[in-house]
Amino acid sequence: MTKPKVYYGSIMHGQGAQFASLGAKHDEIMNQLDFSTIKKKDKVAIKMHLGFKDGFQTVPVFFIRRIVKKLKEVGAYPFVTDNPTAVYNAVDRGYTQETCGCPIIPFSGIKDGYHYKTEINYRTVDYMNMGGVLHDADALIDVSHVKGHGTCGYGGAFKNLALGAYCGKDRWHKIHGVESSVPWFDEEKLTPEHVEKLTSSCPMKAMTWDKKKKKLNMSWYLCRNTNCLECLKADEEVGALSLGPDNFAAFHELMTIATQKVLETFDLEKVFYLNYLLDITPQCDCTGFGQPIVVPDIGIVGGKDIVAVEEASLDLIKQTGLIPDMVPKYIKRYNLDPDTDLHPFQQIWGAWKNPYLVCEYGEKLGMGSRDYELIEILSPEETAKMDPAKIVYEDQPTFF
Repeated sequence: MTKPKVYYGSIMHGQGAQFASLGAKHDEIMNQLDFSTIKKKDKVAIKMHLGFKDGFQTVPVFFIRRIVKKLKEVGAYPFVTDNPTAVYNAVDRGYTQETCGCPIIPFSGIKDGYHYKTEINYRTVDYMNMGGVLHDADALIDVSHVKGHGTCGYGGAFKNLALGAYCGKDRWHKIHGVESSVPWFDEEKLTPEHVEKLTSSCPMKAMTWDKKKKKLNMSWYLCRNTNCLECLKADEEVGALSLGPDNFAAFHELMTIATQKVLETFDLEKVFYLNYLLDITPQCDCTGFGQPIVVPDIGIVGGKDIVAVEEASLDLIKQTGLIPDMVPKYIKRYNLDPDTDLHPFQQIWGAWKNPYLVCEYGEKLGMGSRDYELIEILSPEETAKMDPAKIVYEDQPTFF
């Protein structure tokens, strides 16, 4: 079986010239992906996260314009899409119809009410509501800003569709929360005294007691699991808790299923993935504020196999490694051991938040292969051997 091709453009240049730059590599990656399967007048959804409030570390509009231009060359009608809130304030981060070169349309209508009921049938989630505008599109460019994530460790192409293609209530109350569908405590062993001991042991305040419902709750996003485990230490003599990797794995598995449902609405020959390994932050773009960059800029990867693109992105991040001094102190409870074999996102969020799980589940569902061929585009070694470019300076006002 042929390995899926993943095209990679490094941030490193072999010359200080436009032909060796990331912009040129980006364009060549699109050439290799070959948008010719997209037909004239096809409505093409460019699904991306447009950020939130003061969160400016999203995919630069510079690249979005280039994607739009390429799609227009084949006669398609591209549009950028994201959730309604992100669309409405996208202008604050520089995204407009003029700057992108195409319309920006909320994927679920102006009030998050245009959607298709989609059967999920996974644990506590029977169905979710997929954004109708995205569902109706003829083709898809999944444009993802690669970064960390407090619940699953990693946010890339899968997360951009799993959480980024469904209405708000489903994102926040079905996908987030599925971790608790895996039993993690024995109610019969929870005396008031022990509940107090458990909740007070958590330095992240992730574990709380709902007095009204008389129920133990967990904010899985805040839990640092293997970087902490104070709650399990406090529970040693009672044995009321059984939380573990399976709780976090449920989030990954649901993300995979939700993404598959989105992709089933498209002809897969018209689906493409671009992952931007730039401004790699520890948390997702939903935070609404700027964050420290915890992994050096790496470049851009693209492909037609979502599993391969994600696997390659994670591998490149692991090879590059963390910038230890840039891990923000407010995250707390992280592992900066230089000899650890953990992925950088596991170092930050704990080993139970394994970022590769979404790739494993995707492969099991037949969505792609983790065994990929990485093809570097315009490598520094290659461009260093090219004829030196004529240096061009902006020496006078010009419209070109």
